Amino acid sequence: MVMATAAVERYSQTLFDNNPIFIKKNHFYEPQQHHHHGAVVAKQLIGDALRQRVENIDHELCEPGDEDTFFVGDLGEVYRQHMRWKKNLPRVKPFYAVKCNPDPKVLQLLAGLGTGFDCASKSEIEQVLNLGVDPSRIIYAQPCKTNSYVRYVATEGVKQMTFDNADELRKIAKLFPDAELFLRILTDDSSSLCRLSLKFGASLDSTNDLLALAKDLGLNVVGVSFHVGSGASDPLAFLKAVQDAETVFKQAYSHGFNLETLDVGGGFSGDTFEDMADVLREALDEYFPPHINIIAEPGRYYVSSAFTIACNIIARRTIENPATGETSYMTYINDGLYGNFSSIMFDHQHPIAKVLRSGNRTFYNTPLADGMPEAATAGMEYSIWGPTCDGIDRITESIRFNHELNVGDWLYFEDMGAYTKCSATKFNGFSDSHDVLYVCSEPGAKALMDL
Repeated sequence: MVMATAAVERYSQTLFDNNPIFIKKNHFYEPQQHHHHGAVVAKQLIGDALRQRVENIDHELCEPGDEDTFFVGDLGEVYRQHMRWKKNLPRVKPFYAVKCNPDPKVLQLLAGLGTGFDCASKSEIEQVLNLGVDPSRIIYAQPCKTNSYVRYVATEGVKQMTFDNADELRKIAKLFPDAELFLRILTDDSSSLCRLSLKFGASLDSTNDLLALAKDLGLNVVGVSFHVGSGASDPLAFLKAVQDAETVFKQAYSHGFNLETLDVGGGFSGDTFEDMADVLREALDEYFPPHINIIAEPGRYYVSSAFTIACNIIARRTIENPATGETSYMTYINDGLYGNFSSIMFDHQHPIAKVLRSGNRTFYNTPLADGMPEAATAGMEYSIWGPTCDGIDRITESIRFNHELNVGDWLYFEDMGAYTKCSATKFNGFSDSHDVLYVCSEPGAKALMDL
C-alpha cells in the first residue's frame, strides 16, 4: 500500500553533522525514501538504522564506546499497538505501566495519544508530570507506598492510588486523606509469567472489613483494581477477576461508597491480545454497566515489539569435541543478564539471537539471519554469553548458524522493549545506559511527535 501523506514523503537523513558514521544518542533516523506501510515499513526503517550504525564501525580503529550495545526503537509500533487497543477494547482507557520501559520518547508519544500512566514511584510520577500530563491521568498503582512519596503526590495533586491492607489505609488517612482509593483484590495469576498475587492483593475474605475501615477513617474509595499477573496466558483469569470485582463493588455500595472506576490491571501481551480482549470485553459488558469507567495498566503490550537490540561479539572461545570431532564456539557479547537481558532472569523471557552482520555482509531480516531449528545438526553451534565474570551470565545455551561468527560481528534480538533497559545494572563496571536510535513507521505517530 502506498502512503500518500506528505509527511511520509518528506524523509531526510538526520545524522550527526551529516556524517553517516555517527548517530547522535536518542536521535531519530529516517531514510531518504520509503513507500510501504505498517510492519513492512518498520522492518525497512529498523534495518536501515542498524546498517547505518554497524557498517561504519572500524573494529580495528574504533574508540571505546563505538561498539557498544544500542537499541532501535520504532515509535510507529507503539502507535499501532494503541490503535489495536482502541479497536479491541474501546471502553477501556489504558494507563501505561511506566515501570515496563520509561523511555522518554515512548512516554511523550503516549501522552500525546491521551493515555494515562500507571506509576510505581516518585521518580516515575515526576517524569510523567514533567511532560505536562495532568495529575488526573496518573494512578499511583503501588499498594505499599513510601511515606515521603505519599506526601509528594499529595502536593502534586496525584490523587488516585491503590491499597490492599489495613496498615496502608491508616498510613493514607494520616498523610493524604483526600486520596481517591482503589481497593486492589487478589486474583488467580497462576498462568502468568510474573505472579503478583504472592505480594499484592486483598482476598475476598478481607475486602468487606477493609471497606468498613476505610469508611471509619473517612477515606474515599472510588474503585476496585486487580492484576492477573504480568504476561498472563489464560483469558479466563480476566473473567474470574471481573466477577470478583463486581462482588467488591456491591460490598462498597453497602458501605455507602459510590464507586466509579474498575482498574483491570495489566497482563496483556501482543500475541494473545485479541483472545484476552474478547473475554475481557464480554465480561465487562455483562458485569459492569456503561456508567462505570474502565481503565487498565498495559506495559509490555505497548513496547515489547517496538525495540530491537544490537550487540557486538567481543570475544570467542573455540571448543573441540574429541568424541564427535565437531567444533563449537562460545561467543561473548557486550551485553548480558546484568544488563539489557535482565528480562531473562526477572521476566522469564527467551530472547532469540539473529545474525546482524558477519564479515562484510549484513543479514538483517533475511533467512540467513536466523538460527536453525532446535533439532538441526548442520551449521555451527554457538553458546552466547554476557560480558561479566559471573558464570550465570549466559543468554543462549545452544544455537546454530550457517555463519562462522568472529570477534567484531554483530547479533540482534527483537522484542526487547519490555523489562530490559529499565532493570539493567552496572555490575562489573559495565554501562547501564545505551543509545536508542528512533525510527517512526506511522504518520500518525510522526505528527504527534512533531517530526
